[in-house]
Amino acid sequence: MLIDSHCHLDFDVLSADLEGLLARARANQVVGCVTISTRIRRFDAISAIAQVHENVWCSVGTHPHNAHEELDISAEEIIKLSQHPKCVAIGEAGLDYHYDSSPRAAQAQGFRKHIAAARETGLPLVIHARAADDDMIAILEEEAEQGAFPFVLHCFSSGVALARRGLELGGYVSFSGIVTFRNAVEIQEVAQFVPADRFLVETDAPYLAPVPFRGKTNEPGFVRHTAEKLAELRGESFERIAGQSTENFFRLFSKARMD
Repeated sequence: MLIDSHCHLDFDVLSADLEGLLARARANQVVGCVTISTRIRRFDAISAIAQVHENVWCSVGTHPHNAHEELDISAEEIIKLSQHPKCVAIGEAGLDYHYDSSPRAAQAQGFRKHIAAARETGLPLVIHARAADDDMIAILEEEAEQGAFPFVLHCFSSGVALARRGLELGGYVSFSGIVTFRNAVEIQEVAQFVPADRFLVETDAPYLAPVPFRGKTNEPGFVRHTAEKLAELRGESFERIAGQSTENFFRLFSKARMD
């Protein structure tokens, strides 16, 4: 079985057919998923989806694109919301210098706030990192000196150096449909050296549909294709990759429970 460790079921293109896409996911052996928060002020809507659907969990956090909009929300408020029984993670939060939709100072401030919440709760921090490798490494190193916290570098699309440093600091690396793209050579390299007990799979649906669905709306059931590509890259069976990634998921997202 597989778990889609990162998708956005509250986005309109997916929420319009939740029952259908969850049924299609189960048909592809995807038995659970985490719907990830991009705005804390939408937590009620996100947690409601998790509350009414079997084996769907959620997170609480602010995407770096929206960091400047929610700087007034404290780590203590994040911690309080994370007590929801179906909330299994903090984030997504981090740094995105590709689009710079939010000022970089605001992104860093928001990111550190989410780290504090992850450290306090013990829930894994879902990290978004794009075109910001050096600053991401610096913040992770600085924050690790203040106390360890669990985290995953989600939808990994960064360089080898960030992957290696993240692993050294105890983090996990999650692979999306990007790893199936022909030109994703560096990400495929990372997929081959990540330790067996530190990788996850995800869709980031509705974005980044894997080959052979590239360019279409992504959905949780498509994570099977990412797992199949990882099996090919690592020279292992699909069944082994599926089982290992699921074991890794429940180790990191330890609050998640199967119904």
